Amino acid sequence: MGARVWLGALAGALAVMMGGCASSKYRAPVEDRVATMPVVSTSAAPQADAATPLPGAENAGKAGYYSVRPGDTLIRIALDNGQNWRDLVKWNKLDNPNVIEVGQVLRVVAPDADPAAAATRPVTSARVEARPLERATPPVAAAPPASATPPASAAVVPAATVAATTPASAPAPLPREGDDDVNWMWPANGPVVVQFDDARSKGLAIAGNAGDPVFAAADGRVVYAGSGLRGYGNLLIVKHNNTFLTAYAHNQTLLVKEDQVVRRGQRIAEMGSTDAERVQLHFEIRRLGKPVDPAKLLPPR
Repeated sequence: MGARVWLGALAGALAVMMGGCASSKYRAPVEDRVATMPVVSTSAAPQADAATPLPGAENAGKAGYYSVRPGDTLIRIALDNGQNWRDLVKWNKLDNPNVIEVGQVLRVVAPDADPAAAATRPVTSARVEARPLERATPPVAAAPPASATPPASAAVVPAATVAATTPASAPAPLPREGDDDVNWMWPANGPVVVQFDDARSKGLAIAGNAGDPVFAAADGRVVYAGSGLRGYGNLLIVKHNNTFLTAYAHNQTLLVKEDQVVRRGQRIAEMGSTDAERVQLHFEIRRLGKPVDPAKLLPPR
């Protein structure tokens, strides 16, 4: 009888325990294994929001626009498109010209210009007279803010020494768009030691001594004065009209400032060797941003 009672009690206890397993009140604790093994969900995870498109992406591939590439700087983009870097800041409403991003699309022609027509204007012979005397990685650093100094790459070169020996003139209008009739002159007196080669040299190298004068090759306005373009050292860029600009590289001293009007034959720099192996003036003429052979436009020597 005692054994029978004991078995009955045992059966009852088992029933209570089994019922408890189905009761939320007595649910067994669940071991948290997150810390010891990864949890992989087999259900479809919700899709992440699409990445925000980069500024100007809707204009990619259109005439008059440029998609930023690794290693680009705002100065380089402006030079290669024959523009003033400050105009690029204005046209693209750049809050901080220090930073441009790979894939960002920038307007590189004036909003009221016809990019197709500008790209196809033929080169005509320039009028000449006798000489009186060249990386976006994630965000790409392009410049100190427009209110301060112009865009600069990561190149380490001596800072330009700027001595404003000629007072800045009031900005004057550039010649009419499409005006190829530029009165060119040689920017230095030394011999040409490297000729133009579109693949290897985008201009002429003119030899000389440190401190030799560098002259403006034609009337224009300085659109860049500094050392922010890799490989050019202390550099001046002068815009002559909406077609042509010139570049003067490796200077020892810059004698003019940005936005200063210069006249043909004006002394604008002193020859040097910044970012170069020897003293020389690297001189470029760019038509709509494309380098052309200066020897075909400059007067015979």
